Amino acid sequence: QVQLVESGGGLVQPGGSLTLSCAASQSIFSFRTMHWYRQAPGNQREVVATWTLGGEAGYADSVQGRFTIYRDNTKSILYLQMNSLKPEDTALYYCHSDLIVTGRGHFYDVWGQGTQVTVSS
Repeated sequence: QVQLVESGGGLVQPGGSLTLSCAASQSIFSFRTMHWYRQAPGNQREVVATWTLGGEAGYADSVQGRFTIYRDNTKSILYLQMNSLKPEDTALYYCHSDLIVTGRGHFYDVWGQGTQVTVSS
């Protein structure tokens, strides 16, 4: 089974920035779509940003213009750059892929363990 490992979360003041990273435990040959999700206490998990194999990005309205998703293809790492952070961005952020193809096979619906982002003064 391939694993996704997020890092980069932490405590930041409102208006600050953080960059999250998502690395796979195996070299990724291909994938269908990769996402960043988040879940705040008492809320449902929601998609924040999407990255397609073709390099197209999509964003939730709540983060449009503040967050940027991108991928380093040489390192197979997915990033989420978060600027102008707000207290309502506080959540556990997860990396996810619908399908990952590695040398060991095809893996569907792969989730990371999450990284906590807290925006507070």
